[in-house]
Amino acid sequence: MTAPAGPTELAPPGAPVPRAGLLLQYALLAGPLLSMLDSSIVNVAVEPIARELRASLTVVQWTVSGYLLALGAGLAGTAFLARRFGTLPAYRASVIAFTAASALCALAPDAGVLVGARVVQGLAAAPLVPLAMSMLLGRDSKGARAISPVAGMLLFLGPALGPTVGGALIGAVGWRAIFLINVPLGALAAVAVRYVPEAMAPGRRPGARFDLPGLILLASGLTGLLLGASLGASAGWTAPVTWIPLAAGAALTASYAGWAARREQPALDLSLTRQRGPALSMALCALASVVTWAAVFLLPVFVQSVQGRSALAAGLALAPQGLITGLSAVLAPRWLAGLTVRVTVLAGFAVLAVATLGLLLIATATPLWLIAAILAGRSVAIGLVVGPLLQALVQPLRPDQLGDANTLFNTWQRIAGSFGIGLVAALYATRARTLGPVAALHSTGLVLVALAAVGVLGALVLPGVRNTAMARY
Repeated sequence: MTAPAGPTELAPPGAPVPRAGLLLQYALLAGPLLSMLDSSIVNVAVEPIARELRASLTVVQWTVSGYLLALGAGLAGTAFLARRFGTLPAYRASVIAFTAASALCALAPDAGVLVGARVVQGLAAAPLVPLAMSMLLGRDSKGARAISPVAGMLLFLGPALGPTVGGALIGAVGWRAIFLINVPLGALAAVAVRYVPEAMAPGRRPGARFDLPGLILLASGLTGLLLGASLGASAGWTAPVTWIPLAAGAALTASYAGWAARREQPALDLSLTRQRGPALSMALCALASVVTWAAVFLLPVFVQSVQGRSALAAGLALAPQGLITGLSAVLAPRWLAGLTVRVTVLAGFAVLAVATLGLLLIATATPLWLIAAILAGRSVAIGLVVGPLLQALVQPLRPDQLGDANTLFNTWQRIAGSFGIGLVAALYATRARTLGPVAALHSTGLVLVALAAVGVLGALVLPGVRNTAMARY
């Protein structure tokens, strides 16, 4: 159970939320976007890093796994940092630490230093998305919560741009550029944070207590789950190296749930998972994430290994999707403000299901422009799904629940996404060995269509409230 909010938690009901100018928007978007880019951008750099640093692929792969594991551990402590120090100071410190760790990654002389720097980078990146979302949530002049559409865009645009940006930078400059580019962008974000009004940021909570046993249980559990999920696709889901950390992570996470239920101030409040509306919103958003990004993960592999195209060409095929995702996230809430959350999300999953059928058109000779068009068509659904689901998630919450809600949402997204995409990738690999890559892609596409159909059914029980206007951001 979370302690009551302090008097400085949020601007009081009735206080207008400041309009977000360009500098303020950059301050709140740069950190999360850079952190999400770095969760996927290194995937295309493992081979050139191993070659230049004369290290094995197994060792260099820890630049990816180490980042994700540190991210899980850092997420466990995010809610406490916001309560203890305030959202804005914690966010500023995370941006600065992420920027410094990026510089260390770019200058790493060997694989060991690089892996260590990536762990630090993951720890610093963990709070960025939840804390930024807390500041992108506010109250309008009538006391109603308003959600920035860019919050939804962040959840999906970063992973989409990662392979594209990574492939372009590596091809033009080299792998160190994927870390070095964070330095000026992060430094500018650290300066821009000074212009974020205090009224937008939940403040520190006097009397916030540090739940060390809970933090250890939660961090260990999340680390085990993310480690097992990251190894499942490569080592196999039945391999001991996969199921042992999965089982340990599940047991530790379950132990934390029992511990948190008996604490007045747990490391992360899990009470939202027992509320139907927020729990359904998180489940549907995770489902949309899996359906969307499983294809984003598989198609670059297909384009390179089956069609014989370059990594840069594969990245270019993803670029239109990133643009459409951003436009959809920003414009859809304005166009659909008169419809209910239920109708909007149902339409989004229906569009996603129909567009995913386009995967059945892809074969060995399919032109790159058609693959890009199929991916772009699927991304239209993001604006119809994410923003309204975020609204349904936070609408029934008290102000003192927002920080934990954002952290819980982000944590759930990463775990569910890792499991879902890993299982879909394993299905593709298994089918490819027996039926060939084209038939495997088609059968995997049908599974994704079925998952989108499940989302349609889930949307039927969402609340019938209308989408709120989000034009202020």
